[in-house]
Amino acid sequence: MSVEGEGLEAGKRVLELTSPLALAGISIFFITTYFSDYIIVPAKSKGQVIRALEDRGFRFEESAEAYVNPAARHERNKSSTSSLGTPPPTTMDELQSRTFALLERHGISPKVDADLRLLQCAGRRSHSDGRPTDEMALQVGLTKCLLYQPRFLSLTLTENEAASLLLDRRLVSHFEPNNVLLGNKEDFLIPIMLDLEPLPLEATGIVCGLAGKLAGGPAGGSLSGAIEMLYLSTARTGTVMVEEKDLVHAMEALRTEEKHGG
Repeated sequence: MSVEGEGLEAGKRVLELTSPLALAGISIFFITTYFSDYIIVPAKSKGQVIRALEDRGFRFEESAEAYVNPAARHERNKSSTSSLGTPPPTTMDELQSRTFALLERHGISPKVDADLRLLQCAGRRSHSDGRPTDEMALQVGLTKCLLYQPRFLSLTLTENEAASLLLDRRLVSHFEPNNVLLGNKEDFLIPIMLDLEPLPLEATGIVCGLAGKLAGGPAGGSLSGAIEMLYLSTARTGTVMVEEKDLVHAMEALRTEEKHGG
């Protein structure tokens, strides 16, 4: 499901989207792209997801072919967070506590590669005259990146949007000419990775618990200010991305919660 979050800052958007699903006990994959956010859910949960989002104010817009939250425009590999059979949490405080308790039980802690800096970029559509110059250059650049054996490269392709990339900043040189990629090449993101392989695939509340701690909300009050974040789910890893200036505070927040036992 594609969700547009105009008016919401990235970290708050993650929290806004994931909290109703986490409280409903729905497991998700979450992908932040250059253009939109994508929530990947089990097919059997589709109806429940739609109800949860609509109850939170999201509505499907045919023109955008995505869910949007009109109210927000005024602001700018398998268990749940608890064991199977345990009812979903009823409050954000409870959800956050369960999330960090689950991570602690499985020995999962945040890790940072001090040398890795990421850029969020996007490809350009073909020229209006039909010449696929930019798309060809993008394909060549991606091929070069794969030959380089990248340390970090995430590519999201959808029917209605140009390609969206999260990549090691050192890979940008493979894309020529320089205007092939949209995005600020100076705004670096630092990935904080959590190895979620020990968890069952149907685990719930992970994304929301982390976002609540960093981006703020009812359960995120330990920080003096909210930390902007992006999130990327993969089969084995959950990756939180923050600006370099926020890295120390983000790690302190996540580790403090660990020490408190969730």
